[in-house]
Amino acid sequence: MAKRRRGVPGGGGMPGGAGMGGMMAQLQKMQQDMAEAQEALEQETVEVSVGGGALTIVITGHQRVQSISINPDVIDFEDEEWVADLQDLLASGVNQAIEQSQTMAAERMEKITGGLDGMLPGGLGGLMG
Repeated sequence: MAKRRRGVPGGGGMPGGAGMGGMMAQLQKMQQDMAEAQEALEQETVEVSVGGGALTIVITGHQRVQSISINPDVIDFEDEEWVADLQDLLASGVNQAIEQSQTMAAERMEKITGGLDGMLPGGLGGLMG
């Protein structure tokens, strides 16, 4: 006597099993896209200028400072506070560069993961945001 199987045919007993393969393929594609975006962010840069052009910082999408340029024509070396001013500009510029780099990286990832909410079952989409 043959036993009867319960559940969805081909679904391994899981409701909606036929859709799981499609979801897994989408997740694998998303994982590949994210890896490619991470590689691209390593090369993409943001340039930030502060102090009226006194200081320019170039940073990658991985928050690695590539260069810091100081324009001596804009710095008032006659002001006895010029060192403190330069230090303040440096801290401000690096922080702005990091923030812009993080924003750029987040935007790249959002383009990839933006459709993830609709793929998650049972209202779990809210966990991603």
